[in-house]
Amino acid sequence: MPGLTSAAGIVGFLKEPEPDLQVFALRILNDEIDSLWTEVAGSIQDIEGLYEDVNFPERQLAALVAAKVYYNLQEYNESMIFALGAGKLFNLDVEGEFEDTIISKCVDTYIALSGSTPANAVSQPPAQLTTSFPSVANGASSTSASLASPTTPFSQSVLPSKSLLSRQDSSTAFDPGTAAGKSTLPGALPDSIASQAGIQKQLYAIIDELFERCFRSGAYRQVVGIAVEARRLDVLRRAILRASEDEKKQGKANGEKLGRGQELMEYVLEVCMDVVQERGLRNELLRLILDLLNDIPSPDYFSVAKCIVYLNEHAMASELLAQLVDIGDSRSLAIAYQIAFDLYDNSTQGFLKRVREGLPQSLEESKPPDSGPGDRTEEANVEARETDQLLGEQQNGTNASVSSNNEPFEEQSTLSPEADKAFNAIRDILRGIKTIELDLEFLFRNNRTDMAILNKVRDSLEARNSIFHTAVTLATAFMHAGTTNDRFFRDNLEWLGKAVNWSKFTATAALGVVHRGHLGQGQKLLSPYLPKDNVTTSVYSQGGSLYALGLMYANHETFALDLIREHFKKATEEVVQHGAALGLGVAGMATGDDGIYDDLKNVLYTDSALNGEAVGIAMGLIMLGTGNIRALEDMIQYAHDTQHEKIVRGLALGMALIMYARQEGADELVNGLLDDPDPILRYGGIQTLALAYCGTGSNKAVRKLLHVAVSDVSDDVRRIAVMSLGFILFRKPSSVPRMVELLSESYNPHVRYGAAMALGISCAGTGLDEAIDLLEPMIKDPTDFVRQGALISLSMIMIQQNEAMNPKVSTIRKTLQKAISDRHEDAMTKFGSAASLGIIDAGGRNCTISLQTQTGNLNMSGVVGMAVFTQYWYWFPLTHFLSLSFTPTAIIGVDQDLEVPSFKFHSATRPSLFDYPPEQETKVEDAPEKVKTAVLSTTAQAKRRAQKKERQQRRESMDIDQSPTTPRTNNIGDKMEVDESAIKTDEGQDEKADGEKKEGEEAKETQPQTEGLKKRMEKEKVGYDLENMSRVLPAQRKFVSFPDGRYEPVKKPSGGVIMLIDKAPSEPKALMELKAKKNVRAAAAPQSLQDRVNNALGQRNDPTPPSGAAEAAGVLTAVDEDSSGDGDGDAELPGPFDYLSDGEGDEGREGGE
Repeated sequence: MPGLTSAAGIVGFLKEPEPDLQVFALRILNDEIDSLWTEVAGSIQDIEGLYEDVNFPERQLAALVAAKVYYNLQEYNESMIFALGAGKLFNLDVEGEFEDTIISKCVDTYIALSGSTPANAVSQPPAQLTTSFPSVANGASSTSASLASPTTPFSQSVLPSKSLLSRQDSSTAFDPGTAAGKSTLPGALPDSIASQAGIQKQLYAIIDELFERCFRSGAYRQVVGIAVEARRLDVLRRAILRASEDEKKQGKANGEKLGRGQELMEYVLEVCMDVVQERGLRNELLRLILDLLNDIPSPDYFSVAKCIVYLNEHAMASELLAQLVDIGDSRSLAIAYQIAFDLYDNSTQGFLKRVREGLPQSLEESKPPDSGPGDRTEEANVEARETDQLLGEQQNGTNASVSSNNEPFEEQSTLSPEADKAFNAIRDILRGIKTIELDLEFLFRNNRTDMAILNKVRDSLEARNSIFHTAVTLATAFMHAGTTNDRFFRDNLEWLGKAVNWSKFTATAALGVVHRGHLGQGQKLLSPYLPKDNVTTSVYSQGGSLYALGLMYANHETFALDLIREHFKKATEEVVQHGAALGLGVAGMATGDDGIYDDLKNVLYTDSALNGEAVGIAMGLIMLGTGNIRALEDMIQYAHDTQHEKIVRGLALGMALIMYARQEGADELVNGLLDDPDPILRYGGIQTLALAYCGTGSNKAVRKLLHVAVSDVSDDVRRIAVMSLGFILFRKPSSVPRMVELLSESYNPHVRYGAAMALGISCAGTGLDEAIDLLEPMIKDPTDFVRQGALISLSMIMIQQNEAMNPKVSTIRKTLQKAISDRHEDAMTKFGSAASLGIIDAGGRNCTISLQTQTGNLNMSGVVGMAVFTQYWYWFPLTHFLSLSFTPTAIIGVDQDLEVPSFKFHSATRPSLFDYPPEQETKVEDAPEKVKTAVLSTTAQAKRRAQKKERQQRRESMDIDQSPTTPRTNNIGDKMEVDESAIKTDEGQDEKADGEKKEGEEAKETQPQTEGLKKRMEKEKVGYDLENMSRVLPAQRKFVSFPDGRYEPVKKPSGGVIMLIDKAPSEPKALMELKAKKNVRAAAAPQSLQDRVNNALGQRNDPTPPSGAAEAAGVLTAVDEDSSGDGDGDAELPGPFDYLSDGEGDEGREGGE
């Protein structure tokens, strides 16, 4: 039948009483609807009437025609409804725009309907901080907040069941009486239509048919994506099991290392960790993956361990390790050790302690392990679980996990000697002893610190200025972080002696950064500095030593925690309490110890501004990530009661630390703090938001931060709001430059500073060109602290970058050094430049800054260190916290005996691509130019008279020279007289030209260097071998392979410690000597002349040179001249003045005369 040009006659058949004519018309219109729909649209009611007529024989055909008409009218909801009504006539196998659009609309509606009524909906909202923010009628947290708060979009009195930060419309108030509305979800239908059971039944039938098509074609990932978005865990389980079944039927393809089911589970795990933002859904997905992995005979144990860590299932971790040890073969044992190393890198101290307690114990141990100081009681564990429930965290199986902790103790007699040895090794790994020891050895071996740079910084900055002395101290600490090389302090005792008060505190604490991880010698190194009962030393060195001890044992609960706690209790000086509080917080990070918390709280209530800030931060560090309600209520209450801003600031940061990684559980606290009229508490609210959603990339959190960044009346709050973008988005560094581009050009310097720091935090170690392009103009910003932030951020981005990776690195290094030597530069910029030189060469050029672990989880120490480091704005000693973010970039192979074998692995790159940057060339200073001899005017006049007389005599004698004599150039007196003003003008123009030429040369200087480097790289051979325990950058890992025939890694190398399987265990093996294991001399602080003589004689007899810490003890522990000791009396008061009258005064003067 030829194509129709008009539908007028066909449409008329629809009104005929005969059904056959109506069916005939519908069939013709169905075939020609794409060209005739404009005429048919007027008769759409007749077609709908045919569909609604239950007696009409072709109702489904009428529905299909109506669906196509509505599709052309772009009414997709109605089109989908009628397409569903068409039943089998709507064929999914037909490829066309109409079919694709309807299928897409069906999927969106399926997701909307499934997501609006989740099976795991929380029946009641989590408990509130009732004593913290009393609510009023209008929904604001307090009356003053409702009147004065500059940010009000999230001011609510009741926490909804769903996170405010995951709602679609953040500008509307939450109504507890309304459910999560269906109409607000994309693709949702009106309630009247969505409630039609018939439509939903047809919709689910279409979706099931779509899933089956995907299964047949092998497109399992599409089904997984729809199931995750729709929160249909049953569909997700069905997809994974179907993939495994299909694989069994078809057989594994050649070359496939993993089956389809395991590959699909890895994909789900990746989506769960990187895409899903809501914590509740993520936990459910992880539990599903964990259940499926446990059903596989030989699962991917590393994926299992990753799920266990995130779900905080310590009992399952203990069970997994015990299961691997029980298998007994070499590979299983190596996997158990590797999982233990990964657990230490990705878990908190409290979690690791409970895992160790869950392991079977040997017969020699009569008591549970780790019962030393700092352990929490069972009541504390119960309280922590109650806190999680109050915050809406559903932790299934917690009671069963706790009850299972004591079960292994009943089976002590069943352990074999091999299993006992393996469990003891696993405990050492979980304590962190092996990881810290190997990292320390790596940093000690490969230390490439350029002392020429450090010496130049020292010479360029006046040590008597406190800020400059602190800057050099920080640069030294960062450059030598973890290397145990404190030679700079020994070689510069005179410079070190100029430290006074808090500069001395910071210098002493720097020893903890340099010797971080030196577990065996930590107390011995710091013994001269620690407080003693009968010795009077500087309180600043005492406080700094306790801070240093905490940094040395950071996130490692050992005897040091108890030692610092003891000194903290005994201390009466506020400076000592300040340092001890910081040390307690760092060493006891995330232990949740109620005893330490109570000790800190007692000192807090003394209302001392000096130690109150440190105590507030320490309270947050101890309770890191626990979400402890009692601690939050105490801290919020005291923050409102105290009048000291420093205490409020410390408590604000402490509350943010308590809510670390809590996500939706922190929303109520965030809302309450942001509605507070106190800008410091609003500042803390932004910090809480940043740490709670750290690394999630939450769109709602980003939107909230951007809103506060442009609306709050406090510059401090706006600064931290912009800066916090770096914490939220550090997993997506490429998106940050585009987001802060306009903010970096703001009129407000605080916003510009925040933008600079956000780039540094999120793009650290990436060398991202877009971030550098934004930061380079900010180096010349008119505001000093903006320049400071730009320099620090550049150093963080350029850490471990060389010219082959980023050609701009040499220019940036020169810029940092130029800022220090420029005498016209401001002090704050010089401080930032000195610290930047330390950061860019951190850890002897062997560390990078990383906020996530090498397996992709959050790096708790790194995030916390970076968050506290940003507070150097208020308090310089907190800068040392950045060392917690330094991560060694190495591959350290360890065999099953936990020894370091000597072998080589291969890097398929050119050697110069990831090589160390070249050391700075020490320029030989040119000899000073000879200064022109000053000639007096009388001398010049006498010479002119003598010359005039000589010429006169020659004319009189008529003697004419055949050739004129040329005056000597080195005789100033013989030079021609010229106009001095003209000379000065010419010299000024020459200097200007030289300056422009010099700038042009500097701009073009990097170009020939880059070209020369490219030519060198072209000549290099691709591929080279590296020794075990060598530096391997994150970007280099994908090129690393292990061609050695003897040692094979148990998993794909991701950096850090890698367990190796020895294929020839019977053959002798070569081991690497651990050079960092050496005794450290630490003499007591000299107290008298005889002590100094004895020490000198001892050093003369002992050829081993003393360490820098021992040498510096006599300088740093000395009491400052301006501080009075016990034996020094107060200065005498001036005598009373004598007031004499004029007459008396005159008489006195006359008498005196």
